[in-house]
Amino acid sequence: MIEAKGLRKEFGDFVAVKHVDMNVAEGEVFTLLGPNGAGKTTTVRMLGSILKPTRGHATVAGFDTISQAIEVRQRIGVLTEFPGLYTRMSAMEYLNYFGELQGLTKSLCHERAEKLLKMFGLWGDKERITGEYSKGMKQKLTLVRAMLHDPQVLFLDEPTSNMDPHSAKLVRDAITKLCQEKRTIVVCTHNLMEAETLADRIAIIHQGKIVARGTVSELKNQLLGMPLMELRLACNWNGDISCLDGLVEIVANGDNWIHYTTSDPEKTNPRVLHHLAQNQISVVTLSEIQRSLEEVYLKIVDEVQSTHLSY
Repeated sequence: MIEAKGLRKEFGDFVAVKHVDMNVAEGEVFTLLGPNGAGKTTTVRMLGSILKPTRGHATVAGFDTISQAIEVRQRIGVLTEFPGLYTRMSAMEYLNYFGELQGLTKSLCHERAEKLLKMFGLWGDKERITGEYSKGMKQKLTLVRAMLHDPQVLFLDEPTSNMDPHSAKLVRDAITKLCQEKRTIVVCTHNLMEAETLADRIAIIHQGKIVARGTVSELKNQLLGMPLMELRLACNWNGDISCLDGLVEIVANGDNWIHYTTSDPEKTNPRVLHHLAQNQISVVTLSEIQRSLEEVYLKIVDEVQSTHLSY
């Protein structure tokens, strides 16, 4: 659904995006992570035919973002980081205006507006002037605008910023539903929990380049190593871990716990439990220590900043 090769964007002497390659499948949630100024928003604007790349090319839904920009814009919805609202309009006036720009009939526009406003809890405020809306309400309304014409592709820049937890969950649920309907979504976010929850794949951008990409599991395995297991024992013991020699690599241990790594938990963990039982050591729990996307993100950014390596 989205293909990009060698995208680069220069503003005078400043290079906002150095080199970006992307390939996003239909129905996929692809998340762009990176520090402020990394090039996420500029990349999305190039893919959305808002900015023309200095170099490289991209297609969205099969259309070239430069030579077929109108066709691209008809098939995408864009939520910018700082969405603009016509604050003297009511929500319905605002949506009717953009529905007309997208070529929707009045009846179809009203039908879709009603469905989306109800989905995001704004139907009761449809006649209110948008200048009276809270920040979260404004964010939800601009998301409705982006979805109004039923686009194939959505570009969402910080979609849940300024939202309370309930509203943010509504947006995440909407994104999940859209993917089930084979919509393709690119999300720029600083919310690592949100990225980990929603993303099929993640790309981390730093200094205008993608420095790592993959599923959350792939990134964790690549950057943090083998799965880390925690074994909790029923009582204190003498710390003799010789019964596990050759089975696992012990990372740390205490009076009643062990941390170890293994490349194949499904095979190794049953053997560990068997050996402990043979040595009459009772086990309380054996579980994988969940490592966060935040660990992966910080490790990548720190390494790139200190060594200028590209992944």
